[in-house]
Amino acid sequence: MSRRPLVLAMFGLATAMMLTYGAQSLVRAWQMKAEVESLEREISTLRAETGRLTALVTRLRSDPEYIEQVAREDLGLVKPGEKVLKLPPSAGQRGR
Repeated sequence: MSRRPLVLAMFGLATAMMLTYGAQSLVRAWQMKAEVESLEREISTLRAETGRLTALVTRLRSDPEYIEQVAREDLGLVKPGEKVLKLPPSAGQRGR
């Protein structure tokens, strides 16, 4: 019996296994690259949001007029002795 067919069969089997494993690795590499790009976009968005919030905190710490505006508009607070008049919505705002 010749050893050549056996060697060729072993070589073919090894080649097939390497191609299969290599293809799986390549697919996984593409998936990981897409995930990295997605995470980099998310990091960029979060950095922008962090910058916006940092500026807001700085303004709230140093701008009394802005603090008053937020207290009035967002929290509905009034100064002692002030009277708040609540008017019904105008005709154009009723449909909203």
